Amino acid sequence: MNAPAAPSLSALENAAEFQPRHIGIDAFDEAHMLSVIGEASRRALIDSIVPRSIARSRGMDLPAPVTEAAALAELKAIASQNRLLKNFIGQGYYGTHTPGVILRNILENPAWYTAYTPYQAEISQGRMEALVNFQTMVCDLTAMPIANASMLDEATAAAEAMTLAKRSVKAKGNVFIVSGDCHPQTIEVIQTRAAPLGISVKVIRSGDEWLAAIAQDDYFAALNQYPGSSGWLADWQQSADLIHTKGAAFILAADLLALTLLKAPGEMGADIVVGTTQRFGMPMGAGGPHAAFMACRDDYKRSLPGRLVGVSVDVHGQPAYRLALQTREQHIRREKATSNICTAQVLPAVIASMYAVYHGPQGLTRIAQRVARLTAILAAGLKQLGLAPLHASAFDTLTVDLGSAAAAQAVLQRAQDAGINLRSLRGQCVGVSLDETTTRADLALLWQAFAPQAAQPSVEQLEASAASLIPASLARTSSFLTHPVFNTHHSETGMLRYIRALSDKDLALDRSMIPLGSCTMKLNATSEMIPITWPEFANVHPFAPAEQLQGYRQLDEQLRAWLCQATGYAGVSLQPNAGSQGEYAGLLAIKAYHAAQGQGHRTVCLIPSSAHGTNPASAQMVGMQVVVTKCDENGNVDMQDLQAKCEQHSQNLACVMITYPSTHGVFETQVKELCELVHRHGGRVYVDGANMNALVGVAAPGEFGGDVSHLNLHKTFCIPHGGGGPGVGPVCVVADLVPYLPGHATAGVTGGTGAVSAAPLGNAAVLPISWMYIRMMGAEGLTAATEAAILSANYISARLKDHYPTLYASANGHVAHECILDLRGLKESSGVMAEDVAKRLIDYGFHAPTLSFPVANTLMVEPTESETLAELDRFIDAMIAIREEVRQVENGTWPQDDNPLKNAPHTAPSLLTGDWAHPYTRETAAYPVASLRHTKYWSPVGRVDNVYGDRNLFCSCVPVSELA
Repeated sequence: MNAPAAPSLSALENAAEFQPRHIGIDAFDEAHMLSVIGEASRRALIDSIVPRSIARSRGMDLPAPVTEAAALAELKAIASQNRLLKNFIGQGYYGTHTPGVILRNILENPAWYTAYTPYQAEISQGRMEALVNFQTMVCDLTAMPIANASMLDEATAAAEAMTLAKRSVKAKGNVFIVSGDCHPQTIEVIQTRAAPLGISVKVIRSGDEWLAAIAQDDYFAALNQYPGSSGWLADWQQSADLIHTKGAAFILAADLLALTLLKAPGEMGADIVVGTTQRFGMPMGAGGPHAAFMACRDDYKRSLPGRLVGVSVDVHGQPAYRLALQTREQHIRREKATSNICTAQVLPAVIASMYAVYHGPQGLTRIAQRVARLTAILAAGLKQLGLAPLHASAFDTLTVDLGSAAAAQAVLQRAQDAGINLRSLRGQCVGVSLDETTTRADLALLWQAFAPQAAQPSVEQLEASAASLIPASLARTSSFLTHPVFNTHHSETGMLRYIRALSDKDLALDRSMIPLGSCTMKLNATSEMIPITWPEFANVHPFAPAEQLQGYRQLDEQLRAWLCQATGYAGVSLQPNAGSQGEYAGLLAIKAYHAAQGQGHRTVCLIPSSAHGTNPASAQMVGMQVVVTKCDENGNVDMQDLQAKCEQHSQNLACVMITYPSTHGVFETQVKELCELVHRHGGRVYVDGANMNALVGVAAPGEFGGDVSHLNLHKTFCIPHGGGGPGVGPVCVVADLVPYLPGHATAGVTGGTGAVSAAPLGNAAVLPISWMYIRMMGAEGLTAATEAAILSANYISARLKDHYPTLYASANGHVAHECILDLRGLKESSGVMAEDVAKRLIDYGFHAPTLSFPVANTLMVEPTESETLAELDRFIDAMIAIREEVRQVENGTWPQDDNPLKNAPHTAPSLLTGDWAHPYTRETAAYPVASLRHTKYWSPVGRVDNVYGDRNLFCSCVPVSELA
């Protein structure tokens, strides 16, 4: 008998090893799921769902997949092309030390980085406490009464402050005054944002010009930097007073570390304060992700953009956190929304807040004092060398005028030769910014770069004599971070346990599936996450000389090429650092294209009523007129109404914005006809990429008629949601729109439109995650992932159809990658609402699906390809069990106002009380299925009172007694 043939070496090398690790269902599972759905094969299922008219005409041209180890090695070689110099460039980006306990237990911990946005408050108490700490930190350091839970970056925060001021002040002027000593990338983003809104930006280059400008009556707000980008310090109280006499707003972009030593903006009349928390423990990462902040006066709070975490109470009267006020206003106010931001930078904000918790006020002050002392010593040494800095005051930044561009260039080159980067300003000036990582030895290197032939100063000799550069009149006298949370966890043991205690309150992907429709909570593989903390990616300044960023350049080029293959488009920009910013950039490209064709009057944007709320919000931000089109009873775009609107607005039609597959979870069969119709009337087609996880490998928007799409790399391409951010929202366009992709003049990147993010590559540090995912999956693996996602959604829909009908489906009863479960009939039969089911799912150990969007009183479920069949069945079984509980209400066993659904989620303390007055048992409340006895997630709070939270707004750390 012959021995079986040995497997081939290729089979043993198993280059595609990652595909079955990413996709949760195997061939045996697939066969079972298909039998439940009633399809013979996965191919047959896909062919019956994806319209043949849009099926890809050719496969994706991507590199063959490699193993996890091989992908890491290949990426390491790319990373090594980045040159790691010590950076003294400043300009809003600084070296920082991420405390090891925070690095390991938050940034590298899936309990934190795989969590979703805290829309379900009861299972998000841990990260929301961290965000309240963040808000408190910002309020205290800025001396402002209210702050939000983070913004995307400092530049976009400043742009948002501009529009917040415009809609909040009495001044009727249309001019926004900006100091020329703001960071240049901030000025550039403001100019991009202002142009389509018709706002005139006046950039002021001198102090006298500033005073003259704010004495005028033609402006609504003025922005300055504190400390200035070139380093100088000023008391802005008199400017604020004058600006207020004009009915205008005064905005400061401030440095939080400096504010531990400096008079706070709120103490000198600022109305809005913005900035970044990057230097609070988050590496530069070539530009992001970093949590920016915005704080404002109290009477602006209901127009404050972004997210705000408030303190409310739960049903038991205990303090509980929740998103407050304007949460997701885009989905409510739509084209009347004041901002299109629907995300934040939660993970970086958590890190920044924990940095403040760990160091405490004394530790932060000590770090700031060391930076300020080194700066004073550096300045004294420069004076000894005959090079007096331009400004007599400074915190961390000095600017030196070398007299000529040639002399300045010589200093910059000597510095680079010594392994350090300095900043070039105005040709003949050189800037130096110190930070937490600066050492005594660095000062010696800096002096040598400025004057190599002179006798060198001595740190030890200058330490005693160097005068402080912070004027006594600007020294901070007010206290900050007085709440116990900032004065308790300073040992590593204490900090470790505090972080663990918060993460135990939350529900993330490391515990269970998160079946949120449209949000695509898929595996964020460990091998994908590893590279983001490599020094070659993490410790790179976004404005370092281009030749030092060759690794990032190659990463950018490869990832953009691969995304073009996935989408069918001709060009991609990775600059937008959120999906909302990708939408904005795409609409800017369309608007710029029309203007270049002499068709600038084309400003009408058609948007179906089912669209994501960010669509109309983005359209109004670029100055377009939103016209809503109807959807039919099946959730599809009403083609007759669309045609009528196209004909009505034919001369002024700019574009139509659609989501595909639709927001209702269906592949609409007439999408090609829709694109052709819009094109006939001179418009462009924007295909929202929120549901791209249903398209990769099976259909490409750039092939079936789309002109522009944004992608959510934090959805389809595996960047973690991070509890609500970071995100990346690349904008993809057809060939004739490529010239209108975002540029970045500050970084020397040409483009048809201006910068939309502070850094040219946006959240560059997380791009390696998507690179790793595509590299390990290859074209076949990416296609299989899409098909598995569609298979899983249809399996859930099929198994639940007798319990919860699927609201929208194609003619054959199938859905795309998500399904909307219709719970509307339960209200009349039992009084149970979709929210009650969502809260009861917490007792079963699940995050709820998307609640009441896009249809009220429904649940939208998206399982993703990463979930195992066992987990899908566990969710299905939970939903069926909950339906049986509803029947107990329907048949009168339990009253409509007192049953496990209305009282969910059940906390452990509520089950341990002496008296139990409910008509169901404690066991039913706690362990509705037997498996929960082995792994039980306990909600830390009962159902949160939303109305109380909005009527009694607390957005910073408060004593519990104040909530009584």
